[in-house]
Amino acid sequence: MRDAALFRSLRTLDSPQHAVVDSGGQPLRNFSSNDYLGYAADPEVKAALIRGVERWGAGSGASRLICGSLGPHAALEEALAAFKGTEAALTFSSGYAAATGTLTALAGRGDVIILDKLCHASLIDGARSSGATIRVFPHNHLDRLEHLLRWAAAETGAQGRVIVVTESVFSMDGDCAPLREIAALKDHYGALLMVDEAHAFGTTGRDGRGLADALGVADQVDIHMGTLSKAAGLHGGTICGSRKMVDLLINAARSFIYSTAPPPAVAAAATTVITELLPGPSGAEKRRLLSERIAAFAGLIGDRITPPQSAIVPVIIGSEAAALERSAAMLAQGFLIPAIRYPTVARGSARLRVTFTAAHGAADVAALAAALLQ
Repeated sequence: MRDAALFRSLRTLDSPQHAVVDSGGQPLRNFSSNDYLGYAADPEVKAALIRGVERWGAGSGASRLICGSLGPHAALEEALAAFKGTEAALTFSSGYAAATGTLTALAGRGDVIILDKLCHASLIDGARSSGATIRVFPHNHLDRLEHLLRWAAAETGAQGRVIVVTESVFSMDGDCAPLREIAALKDHYGALLMVDEAHAFGTTGRDGRGLADALGVADQVDIHMGTLSKAAGLHGGTICGSRKMVDLLINAARSFIYSTAPPPAVAAAATTVITELLPGPSGAEKRRLLSERIAAFAGLIGDRITPPQSAIVPVIIGSEAAALERSAAMLAQGFLIPAIRYPTVARGSARLRVTFTAAHGAADVAALAAALLQ
C-alpha cells in the first residue's frame, strides 16, 4: 500500500470541527469537512445535546428491539417523516448501517439492484450483501439505465423486485443526479427508487429537504436515505418511506436489529435541528452563506475547475502520488485538504476533494483560490 501511494493514517485534530482547526498546534483552514452548515460546533446544537444528556443520559443501553428504543428516537423519526413528507422514518447508527441494512432487507435472490457507477461504498456493499443480481450503469447515463430497467423487468417478471439506487449529490464529484428523468424511468418500468441524499440534506431544497424536493420528485422516491452526520452536524443514518417498508426494516435490517441504539441525546439534538434550526432563520442564513462561499469560489477560480454544482468541488490530480504531494503542499500553506485516492475513486483519478461550509469566511475562500491557482 505504501509503494502504491495508497497507505492511510489518522490525523488527530485538537479542536472542534470548524472553518479553522488545530492539528498539533498548527492552525489549518479546514476545507475537507462535511459539516456544510457549521452545526457541529454551533452553540444551539451543543445546548440541545447537553439538554438531551441531562434528561436522557449518555447511552441507550440496548438495541431498539430490546429496551433501547427511547422517547427521543421516536420523536426524531416522527420529525424526519414530517420533514421528508413520508409516512415513516427509521434511524440507524450510521449512514453505512442505513445503506447496508436497507438493501439487504429489501432485496435478495431473484431481485435486481441497479446502481449508478459512482454510488457510495455503503450502497455497493449493501447491494453485494443482499444476494440480488447487481447491474451498474455509467454515471448519470440515462440510456444505459433504461436498457438495464427493460432487461430487469423481463428478467424478474412479476415476482422479483427491481431497485434503482443513486445518490442525489455525489460524494466525490459533487455533481447531481438527473432525478426527474430517473424517477420517470423507474415509474415506467415499475421499479423502486432509492436516493441517498447524504450530501444534499440540509443544504438543498425547501428548508434543506434535499435535491428530490428541489426538483419536485420527492413523492416518486420510494426510499429516502440520509444522514445526520453532515449538514445536521451530529451522527447517524436515516431512512424515510412508507410505513410498511419501515416496519419491514425494523424486522429484517440486521444492522438495525443487532446494533445498540444511538445515544438518545444525539436523537434529541437532531430533532431540534430538523424541527427548529433547518426550517428556521438559522438554517436559511447558513444556506445563504454556503451559497455565497461557493459562488465566490467559482468566480475566483474561473474555468480552471469545473463549475461547482454543490458544496463539493473535486480538484482532479491524476496519480495517487501526485495527489499526496499536492495535499502536502496545501498543508504546508495552512490548508487541510486530504488526497482522495483509490479505491474511494477510480485509479488515475486521485484528487483533492474541496468542501465548503457556512462557517468559512470570504477571506478563507479567497486564500484557497489563490493557493490552488499557484
